[in-house]
Amino acid sequence: MNQLDLRNRVAIITGGARGIGHAIAERLLRSGGTAVLWDIDQAALAEAAAALGTLGPVTTDAVELTDEASVAAATAAAMARHGRIDILVNNAGITGGNAKLWELEPAVWRQVIEVNLIAPYLVCRAVVPEMLKRGYGRIVNIASIAGKEGNPNASHYSASKAGLIALTKSLGKELATSNILVNCITPAAAKTAIFDQMKPEFIQFMLSKIPMGRFVQVDEIAAMACWLASEDCAFSTGAVFDISGGRGTY
Repeated sequence: MNQLDLRNRVAIITGGARGIGHAIAERLLRSGGTAVLWDIDQAALAEAAAALGTLGPVTTDAVELTDEASVAAATAAAMARHGRIDILVNNAGITGGNAKLWELEPAVWRQVIEVNLIAPYLVCRAVVPEMLKRGYGRIVNIASIAGKEGNPNASHYSASKAGLIALTKSLGKELATSNILVNCITPAAAKTAIFDQMKPEFIQFMLSKIPMGRFVQVDEIAAMACWLASEDCAFSTGAVFDISGGRGTY
């Protein structure tokens, strides 16, 4: 892999126990950074810490990302342990299954919005003030190509990711003169545990939309995320970076 310089950088990665978050943590650790993994699954956090701990410093917190008090407590814990937060990767997300809009239960629709959009807002709300104190930060939001195109049978997921894209643009402009850069990634589908929430025909539909004819690899997403989290990314903020195998070309 190409070497990035993330030495002495402390990164919070939500949903860091598995999938894309785990891959980002691995790439960050191999680049010299410190990984703070936030996830709701304590058992998965323990497994991730054991697997990643040989690469560099890893700490974990079981966090309910949709709960303001839980996020605030985890932020305070990270500051107490490390004294700084340089990088935030809002990666945690759910699909909520696949169905026509009128067939989706309101509770499911609301849950997807809460996890995929409200949670990143709450995490940014807690972490940004700590970055402002130091005059440095990199925020990377993991959105989706569905947020740009709107996938059928995934209105809740598509809307949540479109909202995350808009949040990125707004926050990037608000912080543009603070040396805190905010960008998002819009990947095509990657084969992770999130596929367990999808119908097989929907998975095939997503694959059919990718000109390269394959799903994106989590380490490919991690490479882009860690570059955006580095000092080499110095003049991009509020921007949307596609990694979709040719599906998104604008």
